[in-house]
Amino acid sequence: MINITVGDIEKVTEGKLIYGERDIICENFCRDSREIEPGDTYIGIKGERVDGNTFYEEALKKGATCLILENVNIPDEVLKKYSHFAIIIVENTIEALQKIANYKRNLYKIPVIAITGSVGKTSTKDIVAEVVSEKYKVLKTQGNLNNHIGLPLTILNLRDHEAMVVELGMSHLGEISTIAKIAKPTIAIITNVGTAHIGNLGSRENILKAKMEILDGLQEGGTLIINNDNDLLHKWNLEHRENINVITYGIQNESDVMAYNIAQDEDGSNYNTKIQDREYNVKVKIGGEHFVYNSLCAIAVGLKLGITMEKILEGILNFKLTEKRMEISTNKKGILIINDCYNANYDSMKAAIEYLGKLSNKRKIAVLGDMLELGSYSKELHEKVGEEVNKNNIDILITVGKEAKNISKIAKRTVKEVYTFENNEQVKELLGSLLKKGDAVLVKASNGMKFSEICGTIGDSP
Repeated sequence: MINITVGDIEKVTEGKLIYGERDIICENFCRDSREIEPGDTYIGIKGERVDGNTFYEEALKKGATCLILENVNIPDEVLKKYSHFAIIIVENTIEALQKIANYKRNLYKIPVIAITGSVGKTSTKDIVAEVVSEKYKVLKTQGNLNNHIGLPLTILNLRDHEAMVVELGMSHLGEISTIAKIAKPTIAIITNVGTAHIGNLGSRENILKAKMEILDGLQEGGTLIINNDNDLLHKWNLEHRENINVITYGIQNESDVMAYNIAQDEDGSNYNTKIQDREYNVKVKIGGEHFVYNSLCAIAVGLKLGITMEKILEGILNFKLTEKRMEISTNKKGILIINDCYNANYDSMKAAIEYLGKLSNKRKIAVLGDMLELGSYSKELHEKVGEEVNKNNIDILITVGKEAKNISKIAKRTVKEVYTFENNEQVKELLGSLLKKGDAVLVKASNGMKFSEICGTIGDSP
């Protein structure tokens, strides 16, 4: 394990050590004073509502051995209460965090796979990590730690790991560039360019520009892996491929890694792929075409890292979804629940509705809520979701929220039963009397709509 010390941190952050010794080892880093364990290094970060720099004494009480703070004067009586700790004062704790992570990243000569995209980052990260772990000890992004704070904290968790798989998220131009330069991927992945955050960026072309910032951190000789069926990525590949090592995956357009003979049901997907003139059957335990794409991406990564196809297939088979992302279960009443309520944009809505539509011998019910952060595109994209509902043989549609009314407006053309509600309580009341054995229910909206409470009600139904 490669450790860093208080002295290292003082140097790379250009901070000032105001108390303690430089030889104290800093192993675990924490930004939440409530979660500190003895021996942790606490970084005080000023948020919109809370200034973490003010919790220095709570950090010391819990046994933090190093505090990295900004704009703080700590009384002498506080310092005298505790022993064996150090305090470093910096100009900006977020920038200090990024500098420390950059320093630690440079100490590791390991494969680093960084993933971005409008949709599918987390599920792609999870399946890629499963495949890579067939050969290496892997550190991967936990939860949604994929931004300018979360990515550095992930890197600071490196211990004796042999590879790292991370997500890179963004809301605005320039954000991926910053964190990609810290992650320094050897393999960069762009899953797709869709409409997430289009309200902030203004167009899909700008979203493409933002996603391509991942190349700002790609190491020399590194590889870019892209979904070749995404229209903007396909176009970019045709125009720029000669300037970079690119591996493509897809189902429709000719790609380096392809799936064919795809068969799907509620238990997952099967398909064939041909690698070096040999045909393989791939089994993915989660249904939906988007998970076929995720697994193709994982195959591309595995092959690039020299993992055998046999081991790659094992990794794909072991893949499990992160909670609330296409989480499929059956309750005691025999109702199939598709819990995909962690977040939503047009592309992920389309994929989830298509999956529901392909289920056979079931009454198909879609409970859909507002997609947020779409700005002036909101009405248009919610109406497009309504068109997807029309295409996919949905029996009953239930929408919640002001924007989701635009889904109902379009879907009414073909869906016989459409309910439009203002709040989740109305939905829960309806579902209590509506659902019956053999139904399949998709529950999906942006996280801010709190649809997990709807899933909880269905799951608890006797």
